[in-house]
Amino acid sequence: MCSFDKDKGPGRLMKKGLTLILVGHINFILGAIVHGNVLRHISKPNQQISTEYTVANIISVTSGLLSIASGIIAIVVSRNLHEFKLQVGLLIASFLNALLSAACCTGLLLAVGITVANNGKGLMFGCNETAVPISARSPVSAHCPFDTTRIYDTTLALWIPCAALSAAETGLSVWCFIVGLTLRGLAPCGNSYIKEQLEEEAECSPHSRRLMGKRSNPEV
Repeated sequence: MCSFDKDKGPGRLMKKGLTLILVGHINFILGAIVHGNVLRHISKPNQQISTEYTVANIISVTSGLLSIASGIIAIVVSRNLHEFKLQVGLLIASFLNALLSAACCTGLLLAVGITVANNGKGLMFGCNETAVPISARSPVSAHCPFDTTRIYDTTLALWIPCAALSAAETGLSVWCFIVGLTLRGLAPCGNSYIKEQLEEEAECSPHSRRLMGKRSNPEV
C-alpha cells in the first residue's frame, strides 16, 4: 500500500490529481443544480430548517471545491516530489478532503434514505398546507413556489450520483494521503526509502551543485 515507484509514481499521481479535479467539478455542478432547483425552496420554509437537505448540499459543494484544490496540489507535487512544503500541502489537503468527502457521502445517503422513507414529504415543506398530508408522490395539488413535477425523481437522480462521486473522491484522497506519507517517510509508510532517494537526487541536481560551487568559491 505504501509503495511508490519513483519512475511511474509521478505519472500515476498526476492522473489521480486530474481525476480529482474532474470528479470535483462534476460534484460541484450537481450540488449547485440540486440547490438551485430544490433546496433553496425548502432550506427555511415557514421558519423550519430542513437540516438533512441543507447540510448535505453545503458539504457536497464544499467537498467538490476541496477536491479540485487537492487535485491541483497532487499535480504540482507530481512534478516536484522533493519539495517539503508541497508534500505537507498534499498531506493536509488530501486528509481533509477524505474526511469531508466521506461525510458528504454519508450525508447524501442519509438524505436519500429519509426522503424515500417519508415519500418525499420533506421536499414539500415550502408548499401551503392542506387538510391532507402532502408528499412528493401524492396526487394532492398544493400551492408551491416551485414546480413539483417529478421533484422526487429528479432530486434522487441527482443525489445518488453525488454520493457515488463523493465516495470516489474519498478513495482518491486516501490514495493521495498515502502517497504523501510515503514521500515524507511517516508511519505507517516509514519503511519506504523514497524520501532518502529524493533527498539524494535533490542534493545531486545541477542547481544544487551550482550552489555548492558558489559556496566553495566565495571570490566568484
